Amino acid sequence: MMPENLIPQRVVSLQPSVTVTLRDLGALDRLVACTKYCVDVCPEVRETGCIIVEDSWSAKADQIMEAKPDLVIASVPYRLESVAEILKSGVPFLGLAPKSLDGIYKDIMMISQVMGLETRGKPAPGTALIARMEREVQVMWQKTMGAERPLVYCEEWGKPLILSQTWVAELVEAAGGRCFGQPGKQVAEEEVAAADPDVIVAAWCGAGDRVPLEKIIPRRGWEQTKAAKNGRVYCINDEFLNTPASTLIEGLHALAAAIHPEMFAAPKGLRSIDNARSTSARSEKT
Repeated sequence: MMPENLIPQRVVSLQPSVTVTLRDLGALDRLVACTKYCVDVCPEVRETGCIIVEDSWSAKADQIMEAKPDLVIASVPYRLESVAEILKSGVPFLGLAPKSLDGIYKDIMMISQVMGLETRGKPAPGTALIARMEREVQVMWQKTMGAERPLVYCEEWGKPLILSQTWVAELVEAAGGRCFGQPGKQVAEEEVAAADPDVIVAAWCGAGDRVPLEKIIPRRGWEQTKAAKNGRVYCINDEFLNTPASTLIEGLHALAAAIHPEMFAAPKGLRSIDNARSTSARSEKT
């Protein structure tokens, strides 16, 4: 149990996943600074009056010190220069780098413990949050068990092509698919074409839902893939797959609808290439 005098009361969050987790743990009132990306993913922070600072990739010591925090929490991606700036501020620093769903659960628990929330005799919000996320994943596994498992290509960046992270591959499996390639690695357009995926999913870091689906297929020569021929090309909101926090559950449901549209209705955050074409056509007319 964390001694009362060491429990952080003024926290700087340098990544949306940290801010979302603080919200889910009921500790958003201790947030004194966060990034503009945090506001996009967790609009509740607008009510806190916190300072907007640079993120883990471009952190600035003077911005951090201006907030007068007693803890900085950051997560990947980092640059050495940014880590140096965080350390330069002299504020205690918790740095996270999850690689899998299990790693994300452990990070949630670590944040909850550091914030003094996993105390004896009281409801433990970190434990409850992890249990809820695990339950959602398990329920999805049960729903897709026995279904056909199409091959799914899922990318987190489009130039160069970088495959989504391990936790996304785990969500793809739970949603009833088989994930193409080695998570987090760069891949060539020709390799994807040769694999002929049944489903193509793009979730670009920092792009929200603005991946130009109607352009990437012809540019990459993927018109003959099963995914393109059958209109199974999708964009999923960035924060639903790339933010290692509870937002991944929304990504799980979006993946399930993309992989098995015959079983699941399309939720928010999922956009198909047909939607993209329709939007593009309307824009051209106006």
